[in-house]
Amino acid sequence: MILVTGATGSIGGYLVHRLQDLQAPFTALVRDADKGRALGCPYVVADFDDPDSIAAALVGVDRVLLNGPGAAPTVDGAAQPMVARQLAFIDAAGRAGVARIVKVSVWHAQPGGRLAQGAHWEIEQHLKASGIEWSLLQPSGFMQNFHTGAGTFSADGSLIAPADDAPVSYIDCHDIAACAAVLLTEPRGAGETFVLTGPEALTMAEVAGQLSELLDKPVHVVGLTPDDMARQLVAQGVPEQFADDVAALWADIGTGSLAATTPDVEHLTDQKPRTFTEFLTTNQAHFR
Repeated sequence: MILVTGATGSIGGYLVHRLQDLQAPFTALVRDADKGRALGCPYVVADFDDPDSIAAALVGVDRVLLNGPGAAPTVDGAAQPMVARQLAFIDAAGRAGVARIVKVSVWHAQPGGRLAQGAHWEIEQHLKASGIEWSLLQPSGFMQNFHTGAGTFSADGSLIAPADDAPVSYIDCHDIAACAAVLLTEPRGAGETFVLTGPEALTMAEVAGQLSELLDKPVHVVGLTPDDMARQLVAQGVPEQFADDVAALWADIGTGSLAATTPDVEHLTDQKPRTFTEFLTTNQAHFR
């Protein structure tokens, strides 16, 4: 039995449908029963902050997709909440006899890294030391962020980009889910880390050009320096340290840190990852 955490998120929703297509036995973990019913699949209500509910959700489970919310603002340098939650989940999975965990991490997870980079690295190390068979997925930037608006658009609908508009190898969450499905249903990828990217790297100006064509109206790009980004976040009430960390990651993207492409999606799924054009065609209703 597979347990899918983050089942209502950008990756989990696609994974639920993929596992249904494969007729693989699975349960979706949700915090809200209404959202569970909306998925149209078996589900269990549980919360990472409720150890008893997690223990109950893990009964009879042998494989898990471990995924959840990303980095969040904290107070006075406190640890990212997802670290304690996922470490406790891994420990609970070990006690429950889970055989494999497929963890969704981030590209460039590293010791001392800012926000999600450092937090995911710490979780990765705990998972590797747990005795549970593991696989790691480290995706590039999500194409879905362009229709959810997560940190992508300014108030007037323009795209925001680092001042140095370096390309990013955006990936469709559909492809991340397809890779996860392989690792959850086949005996492949044990002890391996997969860096998941799209087939091409695009600057924000190139993304804006494709969106302009789809929407039949101009989509502009606003370049923000790291200092500009930090000031905007602080003005929105974000804690200063969190804003500074986001700004540092913003500057890193501007150096091309997410520009490389890898063959890992095709290696796992035997399918080429979707291009941004294909993503827009498939999801054009979200944009219109």
